[in-house]
Amino acid sequence: MTTPPLILLLSGSLRAGSSNEAVLRTAQAVAAEPPARLRTVLYDGLATLPHFNPDDDADPLPGPVAGLRAAIAGADAILVCTPEYAGTLPGSFKNLLDWTVGGTEIGDKPVGWVNAAAPGRGGGAEATLRTVLGYTGAAVVEEACVRIPVSGAMYGGDGTVADPEVRARIGEVLGVLAGWDGPDGPDHPDGSDGV
Repeated sequence: MTTPPLILLLSGSLRAGSSNEAVLRTAQAVAAEPPARLRTVLYDGLATLPHFNPDDDADPLPGPVAGLRAAIAGADAILVCTPEYAGTLPGSFKNLLDWTVGGTEIGDKPVGWVNAAAPGRGGGAEATLRTVLGYTGAAVVEEACVRIPVSGAMYGGDGTVADPEVRARIGEVLGVLAGWDGPDGPDHPDGSDGV
């Protein structure tokens, strides 16, 4: 029996209870629903990362940076959900991405994102994310880059999104990332369509 793919979930928000975190917690819940065909881990070290300094991007790396790179290296794919701030990525999340540029862990790693902003918003964050990921060498999976507007009214009692349509769309994104096998398209070894 093969080990199910592991998807690293990266939130670009430091705000407690943000819609971005709710989307990623929903992704965790959806992935765990039977039949669970993939694993997820929500990275929680955003606030601990030091300010990027090229002088510190050498062995031994600062502990939080080493932890970030290990989390990326251990994942089969990455799903990002980040807010937009002042027309671009929040500084703390751009800082996280800056720490990935000097490493090789994210190179060719399939990456997708969910834009949870209201319609017409979040485009600046998406554009910056795409640019920075290009510098890291990550493989942006277009089919896994989607807009799913989320509001607090959609949350269930557990802080995840209760709306079944939103949950289904998040499941589709996870399935694409879990089965991605290069630019020729998804490859699901079990013959399924994903999650």
